[in-house]
Amino acid sequence: MQGTQIRPARPDDEERIRRFLSGLSLHTQTLRFFTGVSAPAPALVRVLLAVDERRDAIVATTDGGEIVGHAMSFRGGCTDVEIAVVVTDEWQGRGLGPKLIDTLLLRAFVRGARSVGMDVLGENRRVLRLIRRVWPDARMKVSSGSVEVTAMIDQAGLFAEQGSGSTPLTV
Repeated sequence: MQGTQIRPARPDDEERIRRFLSGLSLHTQTLRFFTGVSAPAPALVRVLLAVDERRDAIVATTDGGEIVGHAMSFRGGCTDVEIAVVVTDEWQGRGLGPKLIDTLLLRAFVRGARSVGMDVLGENRRVLRLIRRVWPDARMKVSSGSVEVTAMIDQAGLFAEQGSGSTPLTV
């Protein structure tokens, strides 16, 4: 993860998000969006950058400012917050996804969220292994080729991961 920073998404990230999405392999696009998005629609780009009282979005950037990871959360559904994360193919397997999740969940926890949900494509074995490791008590329900995951946010783990005296990124 050296050489990256995590920060809140901003409206001026529009072109960087578009390039990020277009640079994902079809396989990675499908694992995240359940379909390919080779030419991302403006509406999708706006949704990925939207931050308000119900939605949050953070990005991981390289030292050069290019986006290499994106995570978002929104309130609603069967849990306090639902999350979605994607990391560019070149940066996968380096710990960036878990760091984005930890940062996003810490921000959600500070805002009152205690439970988390996510939909994971059944073939996304890497993420399902991560979920089993991070949330061994998570409930998983298979439905139409995807896995609906619900878990409790581990307050102690989040704050330990961030280090004492640390605060989540501010919007």
